[in-house]
Amino acid sequence: MIALEHLTKTFAETIAVNDVSYDVRAGEIFGLIGPDGAGKTTTLRVISTAMAPTSGRVTVNGHDVVRDAELVKRLIGYMPQRFALYPDLTVLENLNFFADIFGSPRAERAALIERLLGFARLTDFKTRYARNLSGGMQKKLALAATLMHRPRVLLLDEPTTGVDPVSRREFWDLLTNVHLEGVTIVVSTPYLDEAERCTRVALMHRGKLVAYDEPNHLRAQLGAYIYEGHSTQARAAEHALEHLDGVLNVNTYGEVVRVIVDAPTRAAAVQNAWQTRGLALQNFHAASPRLEDVFVLKIRK
Repeated sequence: MIALEHLTKTFAETIAVNDVSYDVRAGEIFGLIGPDGAGKTTTLRVISTAMAPTSGRVTVNGHDVVRDAELVKRLIGYMPQRFALYPDLTVLENLNFFADIFGSPRAERAALIERLLGFARLTDFKTRYARNLSGGMQKKLALAATLMHRPRVLLLDEPTTGVDPVSRREFWDLLTNVHLEGVTIVVSTPYLDEAERCTRVALMHRGKLVAYDEPNHLRAQLGAYIYEGHSTQARAAEHALEHLDGVLNVNTYGEVVRVIVDAPTRAAAVQNAWQTRGLALQNFHAASPRLEDVFVLKIRK
């Protein structure tokens, strides 16, 4: 459905996206993962035809985003990172406005709007001004407006940033329903737990593609070993391991110390390094890799 071929986008001396190639299959939820400045938003803007690539080529359903921009626009719905609706209009007025923009047939409009209001769980709030909605409700309204013209491809730029955990879960429940209707979804996010919900992911760092595959495949190909232990002196335990041979990365999460090593034989050395410094350690065990571990090791190379 979407193909990037050596996409590069520069702004003056800054390379925002650097020679990136991958494809998005029809009907999948594709995750574009990375921290701020990774190039996620720029990539989505190029796919959406909002900006042209500096070099390379991007197609949506076989249509070039530069040469066939108008055809591409009919296929996609683009939800930017910032709330892009009108705060002085009600929920219903916003949806009617976007129905006009997208040219939705008037004979079908009322039924479509009612369906989208129900889908986004906003029926009881349709007369509320957009500015008075919670952050999570604003995101759901933006999604409903983006779906007004029944796009085949949905581009979402960090849709859950700045909302509470419950709203994040509700938003992903809505995305699952959209996905089940056959819509291809590309979602950018800095949250690696959200990446686990995607069919495939592209990990980006400083404009470059550092990994690209199904989440379970990326974890299986980590090429390293993970161990965890609990300590009331977690920060001291972390510092004790930072320069130990074979330790690729070490992080603390509260009282949990998570260590990535290059071989399972390093486990004894890790435990010994803690014990010789008199650091209390409990429940030291092998742990399963996460996408976060994959990302950390990829950007170290």
